This record gives sequence, structure tokens and C-alpha cells, in this order.
Amino acid sequence: MADENWERRVLGELALAGLQEQRRARRWSIFFRLVTIGLVLLGLVVVIGSAETKRACSDKCTAVVQIDGELDHNGRTSAENVITGLQAAFKDKGTRGVVLRINSPGGSPVQAGQINDEIRRLRGKYPDTPIYAVVEEMCASGAYYVAVAADRIYVDKASLIGSIGVILDSFGFVGTMEKLGVERRAITAGENKAFLDPFSPLSPIQKEYAQRLLDEIHQQFIAVVKEGRGSRLKDSPELFSGLVWNGKRGIELGLADAIGNVDYVAREVIKAEDVVDFTVQENIAERVARKFGATVARNLGALLGASPQWR
Repeated sequence: MADENWERRVLGELALAGLQEQRRARRWSIFFRLVTIGLVLLGLVVVIGSAETKRACSDKCTAVVQIDGELDHNGRTSAENVITGLQAAFKDKGTRGVVLRINSPGGSPVQAGQINDEIRRLRGKYPDTPIYAVVEEMCASGAYYVAVAADRIYVDKASLIGSIGVILDSFGFVGTMEKLGVERRAITAGENKAFLDPFSPLSPIQKEYAQRLLDEIHQQFIAVVKEGRGSRLKDSPELFSGLVWNGKRGIELGLADAIGNVDYVAREVIKAEDVVDFTVQENIAERVARKFGATVARNLGALLGASPQWR
């Protein structure tokens, strides 16, 4: 009887082990199938996202390049992307005119300056190809710095335009740290190396220096606006104060030239109704990376410091 029980127990254990092995094999099979499917889908996403559509005018067209969102080195509206689109638009033999469609609150002075410089260079290289800025919702600060390089600026009567000023903003946590009993330990070589450190008091000397820095950048902004708009600007003490105006008032002040959207400019001004978008498009992988990187950078920037912004 003992031998029979032993044999039965062994057979049961063997059967159970076999069943478990089958389950493990099935789970691994499912896992590898899912991994394979995932890799195939990822490959398709990369291939589709990386594919670039060749943009060209079939005969004659109005070439459009968009500035949509904040001007930022790591963003979709970086100087590199905008300039690449502008160069392709001007180079195309079918282009009769270029429209810079703007919907932006501003951003980096460096990015704005690079785009402004390139527009001026392209205007000199292609003197027979006009470029017009068309403002949709907003063209403020650094975005307006870009717009003044165009031949003319068109707006909607309710567009927001202007904000010719500079801001440097951050947070100070000194009082909070004192309440929490936190001690700041920053060892520097150079008395101003911790300039604008949010965890240290802002000295009057550093504040004065920051103000001079912003004033200098502001004067650069004003000079570019005056150069671009010339005698069209009206003499108003508030023009360069950082205020923003609607499109109708912007025309009265000489900040813009007329009411008009992209279709109007293409049809009535450039006389080429076929509108072709030369804006550089991000692929899916770049878009995900940009959003993740921008979120991290924005959060760290807000916590640890700031840089001058035209916005």
C-alpha cells in the first residue's frame, strides 16, 4: 500500500510539474509576442513620424511659415526650425511671396534675434520675393521683434500686438527657508557667481546690475522696432512701455499696417491663392522628447532661476 501511494504521489507531482512548465512556456510565449508586436509598432511610429513631406509650389504659390507658441531653443518654434522653413520657402522657384503666420507671446531674445536677422538676409538675397507677417491671436514681445523684419504686418482687429519690453522673473525662498530652519550653503569663487540665486537674498548691487542688463536689451529691442517700422511708428510715450494693444489700435500706432488674414494676403496682396505650408514639422519621437524635456526644464527653471524673456 505504501509503495502504491508513493507511486501515485510521484505521478501527481510529475503531472503538476508538467502543467506548471506548460503555463510558464505559455506566459513566455505571450510575453515575447507582445514584445515583438511592441517593437513592430514602435518601428512603424518612428518610420511614419520620421517621414518628411516634400513641400513645393507646383506653379506659383504663397509660402507660409508658422510661429506658433513660445520662442524657445528646445521648442518646435526654435530659430533653427523657423529659419529652415523660411529658407525653403524663399528658395522654392514657385514662391511669389512668403507669409509668416504668427501666434506667439514671445520668448527668448536670442531666438527672436536670429530669426529677425535671417529674414533681413533673405530679403536681401531674394529682393523680388516679399515677406509679410500675419498675426492671428497674438504677436507680443519677442514675436513682434520677429514681425518687424517683414515688409508689412497684417492683423485682425482683435489681435494682441506689442509688449515691447523685457522681463526677468524668478522666485525668492529666503523667508521660507528661515521659517523652516533651512540653511543655505553656497560656496562661490567670484562675489557675484550666485547672482539671482533664489535661495539667497538679492543685494541692491545685483538688483541694479540686473536692471541695467534688462535696460540694455530693451534698447536693442526698441532700435530693431524703429529700424523695421521706420516713419510708420507714431510718437507715443507708451509705445515702448511693455503695453499690448489690439490690432485696430496697433494699426493706429504704426505697429501694424492693415487688417488681413493669410488668405487675404495670398489672394489680394501676393496674388497667389495657392497656399503651401513650409513650416518644419516634428516627427512623433521628437514631439514626445520635446514635451518631456520642456516640462523638466520649465519646472527646474521656475524653481532655480530665470533668464531674460521678451514676453
